[in-house]
Amino acid sequence: MRKRPGMYIGSTDSRGLMHCLWEIIDNSVDEALAGHGSRIDIVLHRDGSVEVRDRARGIPVDVEPRTGLTGVEVVFTKLHAGGKFGGGSYAASGGLHGVGASVVNALSERLDVEVDRGGKTYAMSFHRGEPGVFAGEGPDSPFAPYDASSELRIVGKAARGVTGTRIRYWADRQIFTKDAAFGFDELVQRARQTAFLVPGLEIVITDERGDEPVETSYRFDGGISEFADFLAPDSAITDTWRLTGTGSFTETVPVLQPGGSMVPTEVERECEVDVAVRWGTGYDTTTRSFVNIIATPKGGTHQQGFEQGLMKILRSQVEQNARKLKVGSDKIEKDDILAGLTAVLTVRLPEPQFEGQTKEVLGTPAVRQIVTQVVAKALTERFTSPKRDDKAQTALLLEKVVSEMKARISARTHKETQRRKNALESSSLPSKLVDCRSNDVADSELFIVEGNSALGTARDARNSAYQALLPIRGKILNTQKASISDMLSNAECASIIQVIGAGSGRSFDLDAARYGKIILMSDADVDGAHIRTLLLTLFFRYMRPLVEAGRVFAAVPPLHRVIVMNPGSKPNETIYTYSEQELHALLAKLKKSNKRWQEPIQRYKGLGEMDADQLATTTMDRAGRTLRRVQVRDIEEAAKIFDLLMGSDVAPRREFIVDSSDRLARERIDV
Repeated sequence: MRKRPGMYIGSTDSRGLMHCLWEIIDNSVDEALAGHGSRIDIVLHRDGSVEVRDRARGIPVDVEPRTGLTGVEVVFTKLHAGGKFGGGSYAASGGLHGVGASVVNALSERLDVEVDRGGKTYAMSFHRGEPGVFAGEGPDSPFAPYDASSELRIVGKAARGVTGTRIRYWADRQIFTKDAAFGFDELVQRARQTAFLVPGLEIVITDERGDEPVETSYRFDGGISEFADFLAPDSAITDTWRLTGTGSFTETVPVLQPGGSMVPTEVERECEVDVAVRWGTGYDTTTRSFVNIIATPKGGTHQQGFEQGLMKILRSQVEQNARKLKVGSDKIEKDDILAGLTAVLTVRLPEPQFEGQTKEVLGTPAVRQIVTQVVAKALTERFTSPKRDDKAQTALLLEKVVSEMKARISARTHKETQRRKNALESSSLPSKLVDCRSNDVADSELFIVEGNSALGTARDARNSAYQALLPIRGKILNTQKASISDMLSNAECASIIQVIGAGSGRSFDLDAARYGKIILMSDADVDGAHIRTLLLTLFFRYMRPLVEAGRVFAAVPPLHRVIVMNPGSKPNETIYTYSEQELHALLAKLKKSNKRWQEPIQRYKGLGEMDADQLATTTMDRAGRTLRRVQVRDIEEAAKIFDLLMGSDVAPRREFIVDSSDRLARERIDV
């Protein structure tokens, strides 16, 4: 294990370090799943160690007859020694291979374990997997390994009925990279996720590494329905539906016999399926899948079965309602169904087959068919339900799926027919587009300009070799509230998507974009800021790869023009300022230098007030302009902000405006 740690924990960076911690935590969670203990404490100590405490049954302390070692030493030093084999301890657990605790021990410079059991507190310590005794605190203390036989020490008394386990370990810096560290945010996210999956379990995390300890705790008495609601990034079209069921299968597995031999035996398995699904107005898919509460981020047979079940029923329902939905001969695809879906998929079964110790992919083949059958049966019941709410929600869902299909087909048509024009093909682009001459995508720029008045000035100010102009009329559609079909039928949104030429939504192809930079050029007032926000909402929702690639910019036009009068025949000097603060600083500087300026100072209310030379110098010419690159550092946080500012839910926005009102000076409001 120390020679090839990546085989067991994936890597030796922070990801592998966190995986070791999950192995210990998951053992406590498995106990909670089996009905033992309702609280787990995780402490990140200042000295770099981490401690996990639970109030479960405690690791067995009796001597195991075949090895002659106590249960504690077997668990921490022997491979494949977990209590999760043969169905004796756990019906379904996250552990499978029985190497979790022994891997953590082998890769730790020091590991201390204490067990409360039978009215006594037992303790044992290990140095890089070897049992022995440390003379002091910390991993650098003198260590004396056991010579002839090891000893599980009794270090105190436990109160009557109190059981549990405490494990504290220091990761070995000979194994892990220098920058490997426990991530508090990642730990919090995982703890929250586990609390959702195990109703009633409280998980408390304490981080003592900073100046002051930080404590966070999670407990959810609901289940994966609450988890799906928490994960959902958009407004709901359907309620959160629970799809549950069980199925059985047989598989041949080697079973350990009392004599020590392994005999292939056919065993009957039962697989429990529990799924929470809800569809929203957006097109992003949020899916979390779990096997015995262990996350499988790369899916596996259970996720394949889930998607297969969705496809089977929704295709059937769309075909049955084809005339009503005006589908024609087009077929829905998986992406059409997954758009706007938030799903939490959990399966529970004994001894699942994973691909590798990291357990990122489920491999048990029979699970696929069981999940498909459960999902198909539960969805069929929902679609055939006589209840009014079910009928309304299923009708809305079918409309959404069909609109996604039509949007995909429309985007594909755009992509196929609207390529960058050349000498041999005509352009079917909007007539109001003022295109550039360059065919070099990397060098070209598209200015989206507010209004026709600004277009006239920008046309004279631009460099026609590489700068294209597209005017938009007023405030475009708020795409955060509108449906995909409304967005595509909106003239301004459709022309922007058409001109960029890379499609929209899931079918957006960044390589097909016709321009290297998209520059939003709006007036430097409140309305201009609103228009810029509406445009950014469109780009964020339907052309997000452009934003993520750093190809969307906001132009920065000036607010004021100050003409400094020079004495004699020396020509006057023109200085532009971009904020009130900058203007006052400039005037104070001129006054101090005994320089005069022309009154009144020109305050630009819009781009149309500038002449072509002024607009070129300040905003469009690469030599003197300033551009603000639009970046999305945290996609989920950005999505929440967009939904807050531009979404259909008014109450949170009103609360935000009221709470933020003290940041805005009354005199700054333009009335």
